Amino acid sequence: MSLPYPAAPAQSESRSVLAIPAFRKLWQAMAFSSFGDWLGLLASTALAQQLAGGDYAKANFAIAGVFIVRLLPAVILGPFAGVIADKFDRRKLMIVCDVLRFSLYLSIPIVGNYFWLYTASILVEIVTLFWSPAKEASVPNLVPKSKLESANQVSLLAAYGTAPIAAILFSALALFTGAINAALGNNTPASAADLALYINAISFLFCAYTVWRLKEIPSGPSKKLARSSIGSSLWEGFSFIKGSKIIRGLIFGMLGAFFAAGAVIGLARTFVDDLQAGEAAYGILFAAVFFGLALGISFGPKVFSQFSRRRLFGISLTISGLLLVTLSLVLNLVLAIFITVLLGLFSGISWVTGFTMLGLEVEDEVRGRTFAFVQSLIRVALVLVLVIAPLIAAAIGEHTYSFRTTTVTYNGAAFTMFFAGLIAGLVGVISYRQMRDRPNVSLLSDIKSAFRGELGAITGQITSGVFVSFEGGEGSGKSTQTKLLKEWLEKNSETVLLTREPGGTPLGDQLRDILLDNKTGAISPRAEALMYAADRAHHVYSTIRPALQRGEVVISDRYFDSSIAYQGAGRVLLPTEVARISRWATESLTPTLTVIMDLPAEIGLSRLQTTDRLESEPLAFHERVRQEFLNLAYQDPERFLVVDASLSIEQIHQVITERVSAIKLLKRNQKLP
Repeated sequence: MSLPYPAAPAQSESRSVLAIPAFRKLWQAMAFSSFGDWLGLLASTALAQQLAGGDYAKANFAIAGVFIVRLLPAVILGPFAGVIADKFDRRKLMIVCDVLRFSLYLSIPIVGNYFWLYTASILVEIVTLFWSPAKEASVPNLVPKSKLESANQVSLLAAYGTAPIAAILFSALALFTGAINAALGNNTPASAADLALYINAISFLFCAYTVWRLKEIPSGPSKKLARSSIGSSLWEGFSFIKGSKIIRGLIFGMLGAFFAAGAVIGLARTFVDDLQAGEAAYGILFAAVFFGLALGISFGPKVFSQFSRRRLFGISLTISGLLLVTLSLVLNLVLAIFITVLLGLFSGISWVTGFTMLGLEVEDEVRGRTFAFVQSLIRVALVLVLVIAPLIAAAIGEHTYSFRTTTVTYNGAAFTMFFAGLIAGLVGVISYRQMRDRPNVSLLSDIKSAFRGELGAITGQITSGVFVSFEGGEGSGKSTQTKLLKEWLEKNSETVLLTREPGGTPLGDQLRDILLDNKTGAISPRAEALMYAADRAHHVYSTIRPALQRGEVVISDRYFDSSIAYQGAGRVLLPTEVARISRWATESLTPTLTVIMDLPAEIGLSRLQTTDRLESEPLAFHERVRQEFLNLAYQDPERFLVVDASLSIEQIHQVITERVSAIKLLKRNQKLP
């Protein structure tokens, strides 16, 4: 049987989907629309603060009002607007919406009062609610199904990648108007906020023109999409995650990340004023958050690839909270911008790590509903923090403290950031403690091992199929128990693949003969470790992974933990180096459960009738092997089950089936509606 070639690295997927002319035009429209949204947010908050006339409390209340009117329509009217939008011609609807947004944003600086600022902002958001589903429904019509995931990824780039550009432009406008004001004595007809709103309006007009040229979007209404309210998404999702400690900690932590980033965004405008900086600084600080987020999302997983995802998530979130606390204490703008970039970076790492783990930890059948739940919860959380943070800052107000000859002003925005940072840090600590996958290994030890490249994807989880490996010393009864477990699972309607290492494939059987035959003689420890890794790489690629993708239960008599114990501890190589080789060979495919059949080495060896090349090693070798198995189980009790192999066959089987029966991915545990 021939094997499929691995898929080529998808390095150019983004370029390939943007090479489709029709989608490229739509993507350009998305980019201009998102750019306008971000620039509009910056300009609206700046205008609200400007209209406050220097009153600190009034300015914070005004900014909170901007966030309320921009976010509340989506929370309340989103599902209804989507259903209505589905009844109209998508292309025409998008054009009309963009023209309306152009007109509304153009009118805000012309009218120039609070009432119309809020009214126009509400109308803009309502119009956007019609534009977005029309855009989403158009994407599948413009790209092949095989490129739909890539299309969604570059769409996210258009949505969030334009935020720093908008912030930089806003800062440039602020510097420009500031220079003009200095030259003309503050007699300029327009502020930076006004100019930004005018440019924002033009961006939507250009967006309308781009969509008008997009003849490839089918005419007529889109097919009605199944939509649910945020309330129903929250309730439905809650019913699926309430039973999982890991998922609860994960979602709790992700909310903390958005809480920290949202506090910065919501308080940035008044915070820079407290630093005696202007609108340019506001734009720069806003850009710094998203620049840091982009760095964290893009490079975090690569830089920290050797670190446990669960630990990385909790640590990144905790650091984000501490950085927010630090930011609140800073009185220097340059230092504040630097800290904000770091805050965004670690928030980005926690965000992308969290979403990655959701994909890895959540079963396929409920993953969609879990993501819908998380997205709805995040939206609600953002509404709350963006609204509440400025209100709290306004309630606290301005405070000046004198210390002998020094006077320090510490206002509501800084106080609010300080407490928000404490909350985010506490959430990070809770998430870390709830989700840590190596409770008996110190954080410092993991950090050292990660930098040495000795860790990697420890928490990689199988999302289709179940993988159970059996480990232990010689004569411990592994083969007997694997057969009994297979029979038990098949009686419970599972499809089971029973395999072994070395072996499990024709190539593996040849390697097994070489590795275990006494006639082979001595093999250098490193060569032996590499031969086992070669067997394992082919075994995973050709047998184990395909079975898991089919949703089967795979039972393997030995896996990479045997190499860590035998070639690592037994041959007195570094177990961490052997582990690194095995993880590379298997692409970090980690068993759902590893059963260790524990038995004193001398008892196990006494049960053997004949001995192969490894079994013939002295007692001290096998004692080191046993101890290493126990060390592995101690480090990661969530994955390992240590069974006393001196018990009867029936007793051992009962212990194993009790633990296996709790695996959620088994068919017997699937509780679908």
